[in-house]
Amino acid sequence: MKKISVLALFAIAMISCQKETTKVTKVDEKTGKVITVDVPKDSVVAVQENPAIVDSSGIFNQTFKLEKGKTYPFTTYQKQVMTITAPDGKQQSGTNEGTDEVSFTVNDFKNNVYEMTINFISKKAIQSGNGKSLTIDTKQPSPKDEALKQEWAMQKALTENKLQMKMDNKGKIISITGFEPVYAKITKTLSGLTKDQKAIKGMQENMKMSFNEKTLKEQFSKNILVLPTKGAKIGEQWTETENMSADGKVKLKTVYTLSSVGNGVATVTLKGGIPAKTEKQSQGGITHSMSSELSQNGTIVFDQNTGWIKTQNISVKTTQKESMTDGKQQQSMTSSTTSSIKVNP
Repeated sequence: MKKISVLALFAIAMISCQKETTKVTKVDEKTGKVITVDVPKDSVVAVQENPAIVDSSGIFNQTFKLEKGKTYPFTTYQKQVMTITAPDGKQQSGTNEGTDEVSFTVNDFKNNVYEMTINFISKKAIQSGNGKSLTIDTKQPSPKDEALKQEWAMQKALTENKLQMKMDNKGKIISITGFEPVYAKITKTLSGLTKDQKAIKGMQENMKMSFNEKTLKEQFSKNILVLPTKGAKIGEQWTETENMSADGKVKLKTVYTLSSVGNGVATVTLKGGIPAKTEKQSQGGITHSMSSELSQNGTIVFDQNTGWIKTQNISVKTTQKESMTDGKQQQSMTSSTTSSIKVNP
């Protein structure tokens, strides 16, 4: 009887140690094939009965199911490390970092359209090189350094602002409004920095070129909505191409893959870039050559329940080479930039 009791207790202990699992569909990184794996149920995020990223006969579509009154984060962080190699082989490097804290508050939802407030909360920039570092942070008081005070004032004018956005439940941004009060605030800041009206006008024009409805629509759309309108299967790829030059000859090609859906998130990986291109010009017996290329890869993770972006981490590497030769001697210079672009880091 003692033996039976011990065995029974042992069996009960073994059963209690076996955690319940659930299945997650993903792309195997080694083989590229779609597989289903078991993950512990206690590590799984609860998925609503009707999630925003939903499976219909094996095809996943991205919609949005956001809560009225709730605020969703959209903080971006960029870091660039540039290294220049001179003709004599000496190197110089510098680093630029920038953080833009932004959030979206849902005010209303009717007729399948979200009315949202875009909150521009803060900006931070760090520039370092040659053993020195300069920081501008709108959450901190104005810097003592006179050279940084104007830049801090401009960045401060761009924060603590609000714009109104309308977006449908499929992620299409219909409109962004409310720029005029922001422009007025920036003009007032500029007037306090300089009395040169020509300089003020120039800075106003530059600011409006980078901070307007079209620019923000493009910026937010690239990150908020990624899955194609027709949907995608696990492992399916789709390609986006955008012009990087005014004449359209230089194009950035990005290949996206829906790599997994499960555990409350949908994960999209990306890769691509701009192929190496070389241009040569000869004059007076001197040949001048320039070549450049760009490569990128990364991951974007969405909340399956809401459709909103949880995180993004993209790495971009750009290399430019310039050389001059007379057929006997050659001088060359190389510039390489490694960038990290993150959302909600």
